[in-house]
Amino acid sequence: MNSIQIYVGIDLGSTTTKAIVLDEGGNVIGRGITNSRSNYDVACAIARDEAFVRARFTLTRQSFSKDETPGNAEKSFLASLERNFRLEQYLGQLERLRLILHSTAEGPRFRDSKDELDRVLELVISEMAERALQHYGELAVRKSDFFRDLAAADYMALAEKHSDPKGITFETLCGVFDAAILIVENESAGDAFERHIGPALDRTMLKAPEKIRHELARLRSGVEAARSIQFRETGTVGTGYGRQRLPFPKEQIRSEILCHGLGAHAMFHDTRTVLDIGGQDTKAIQVDPEGIVTAFQMNDRCAAGCGRYLGYIADEMNLGLHELGPLAQQSTCRVKINSTCTVFAGAELRERLSLGQAREDILAGLHRAMILRAMSLLARSGGIADQFTFTGGVARNPAAVAALRELVKENYGDRILNISADSIYTGALGAALFARRAAQTVN
Repeated sequence: MNSIQIYVGIDLGSTTTKAIVLDEGGNVIGRGITNSRSNYDVACAIARDEAFVRARFTLTRQSFSKDETPGNAEKSFLASLERNFRLEQYLGQLERLRLILHSTAEGPRFRDSKDELDRVLELVISEMAERALQHYGELAVRKSDFFRDLAAADYMALAEKHSDPKGITFETLCGVFDAAILIVENESAGDAFERHIGPALDRTMLKAPEKIRHELARLRSGVEAARSIQFRETGTVGTGYGRQRLPFPKEQIRSEILCHGLGAHAMFHDTRTVLDIGGQDTKAIQVDPEGIVTAFQMNDRCAAGCGRYLGYIADEMNLGLHELGPLAQQSTCRVKINSTCTVFAGAELRERLSLGQAREDILAGLHRAMILRAMSLLARSGGIADQFTFTGGVARNPAAVAALRELVKENYGDRILNISADSIYTGALGAALFARRAAQTVN
């Protein structure tokens, strides 16, 4: 049986936990991400499992062509296969949710209404399964890939539809769901690929377009070849806000500063300055040509200017976190914000809204104020070199990026600002690279 050496990096952040899998050559073959939980062991395991699933799909793609460039038939097949895999995975979690919902309904508080509650729960779950087919259709665009987000949205809508103020109330259905979803989302499925790839493959073969049917035997063999490969985990390193809670020995833990510096350097080799804005802290880092940290400044005493700050603002405005940036970009008259303190942000926000100032103008000011704090850290760390990389979850926020570009140009002139689509994985990438370096040093 074939096997490959792999190296794993885990970045346990305050809001999300990320995992990266590298092959022996240092190439990224798998990425995983999940919401961070109070149980850090579980968050670590779930992110790691997801990275391993994606690694299997990478190996499947590579099995089709030696130059790792699949043709149209392979691309179409792989897209359908992964979509069907995610559908099977979702349906598996939905079945688990169904069992736990019914188990919860057996509690003493539901003794007199158990039969009716079970009936309503079955209606809700069966309709959720029907909606799952739409979520994972060929042209579907999902708002989230997290099971809890998709399931909660559907469940709440259907619970409202099937609830009865004189019988099984909406509040009752919500209470049962809140208890059950906590169990489901905190379960790690290390055998996810093995469990779901068979049904996903059958579903894909059954619905394969006529133009690739003559290729199906070859395509199936490629999947089976990737499925049979054994992973030899040669090294694992953890980092992140919660790194001390990771289930690793201390020699396998690295600081966020070192991992973000090395990860950014690996993504953009000419990087000399790195700004990372995560959920709980902001880091300004200077690195040398080898990706080694030479100086840094960090704000870890206050959530102001971090992802948590934006999350607080989103809650105050009753918006999704992903909606803040696009809304701020609609501003025509940016408001000057006096404080970025999370404690006072809500009060100032409500005051400005009461004065009739537009939400988009307030948000534009909030984003600029947040980036101004980051600029102060950058200045204290040594300024901004020609090659500058922005990482972390906030790098996905278009208004934050726009404010950063504007302030960098105002203070330093033209600079090359690098932002990877995978910037949220920078810390995990650096950790995986440290794992690979450690293993090569031993050997």
